[in-house]
Amino acid sequence: MNELIGIDGPVVYALFYAAFIGIHLFGVGEALKVMMVISGLAVLAIILTAVALIGHFDASNLFDIAPATAEATELLPFGWYGVWAALPFAMWLFLAVEGVPLAAEEAKNPAKDVPKGIIGAMVFLLVTAALVVFLLAGAAGSELIGASAVPLVDALKVTNNPTIATLVNMLGLAGLIASFFSIVYGYSRLVFALSRAGYLPKSLSLTSKNKVPSRALIVPGIFGFAVSLTGEGDLILAMAVVGATVSYALMSLSHILLRVKQPNLERPYRTPGGVVTSGISLILSLVALTGVYAFDPSAFYMTFGLFVIVGVYYGLYSRNNLVASSAEEEFAMLSVAEQELNTDVG
Repeated sequence: MNELIGIDGPVVYALFYAAFIGIHLFGVGEALKVMMVISGLAVLAIILTAVALIGHFDASNLFDIAPATAEATELLPFGWYGVWAALPFAMWLFLAVEGVPLAAEEAKNPAKDVPKGIIGAMVFLLVTAALVVFLLAGAAGSELIGASAVPLVDALKVTNNPTIATLVNMLGLAGLIASFFSIVYGYSRLVFALSRAGYLPKSLSLTSKNKVPSRALIVPGIFGFAVSLTGEGDLILAMAVVGATVSYALMSLSHILLRVKQPNLERPYRTPGGVVTSGISLILSLVALTGVYAFDPSAFYMTFGLFVIVGVYYGLYSRNNLVASSAEEEFAMLSVAEQELNTDVG
């Protein structure tokens, strides 16, 4: 397609980065509205696929992969090692849902709205993930879907739905765009918060006349564009899973420590199950983390190499430039800053 319109990959990447960052530079309200529309188109693609495939579902197609080893079974054709190595792919069905709290300042009542939003998002992702995993394999066969680069489209083609396949192929781009769009929003808010706290250079938290952290949008975007030129998409995705699972583990551990050390702290929302739930989350996060090693050891080691570099940066620079002497003081300052950042959102 790129050749037909006379432009190559890097130009396309640059145009998308410029367009998405440009929309965010207009203001968070505009960005979130666009992201909502794009996400709706991606959901439509899943719904159309489910409607077209449900009549072709055959449970026997779920088990059409021959066992690869003597120890493997029809249910687990690659054994438990296959389950372990598949965890990074499973993570991508839910990756970035933790970004919902980043919109806390845009919510009218964060204490109630954010828990509702993240729980609703997780339930929705569970339903759509189940539809994709079971319906596609049940209609087209696990072997075909496992080898496919575009599983929704291939499943529709195999079941004689070429028109819907073409439509879903186009709508599927909306899903990629929605992910990209949400990542741009997420990294800008994270970089802004880390900069205001002193962990990153303070210049990155400067805001524009639209109350937008412009440098926190542009500078990481330049780095992202440079990485996209490497062509190592699979490696980058695997490294993203490592980073995500580490963050999930640290969030779970932080929740446990907070409940133990400050049991009487005022909590507008209390996690069902308390530390038991967080303990299970911590274990699952660590298991999922090691799954990347089974799939791509190089991604595992390279990500931890980046963690070491960041750790050295913190030790040599950041810890001497923090703007707060305690976590409570830091949270209070960030809360004020983020409220100022989003005063243009109505």
